[in-house]
Amino acid sequence: MSLEGNKAFAAVLTAGISFMVAGLIGGLVVHPHRLDKPAIETGGVVASAAPAAPAALDPIGPLLANANVENGRTVATRACAACHTFTEGGRNAVGPNLYDVVGGPHAHREDFNYSPAMKALHDKKWGYEELNAFLNRPAAAVPGTRMAYAGLSQAQQRADVIAYLRSLSANPQPLP
Repeated sequence: MSLEGNKAFAAVLTAGISFMVAGLIGGLVVHPHRLDKPAIETGGVVASAAPAAPAALDPIGPLLANANVENGRTVATRACAACHTFTEGGRNAVGPNLYDVVGGPHAHREDFNYSPAMKALHDKKWGYEELNAFLNRPAAAVPGTRMAYAGLSQAQQRADVIAYLRSLSANPQPLP
């Protein structure tokens, strides 16, 4: 029977013990000088970086004029279909069915358990700019939403998806 496995284990164990001993000896030899007070005075206030304000989105209306519904269908199928369905009368999945969402109220499906943040917006309509902001960064547009999606950063993709969602209606909303 070969002892190669034991030799490899012993080598790793020896190296680990050597590094541990070297660290202990280094800690005893080197004594870093700790400052009595911070080197930078903040006037008693702890300095923290202010969160960067989100950049304002350009209006989506001009991009909707040239939006491509088929591109929107492709993006929605790739990015949204894991959680949403798009057919009339379709079932809810992890997220609600999105048929007839454009122009409808936030939390538009009675048979879906929305987050309290989304339910609070039920009296507001999903207009083009609201959808643009939500598709860009859902958590920023509706703080407290359960939608765990980072968003679509490209404005033309958002316009294409919105045009696709608009087409999912018996009476599509007029373009802005």
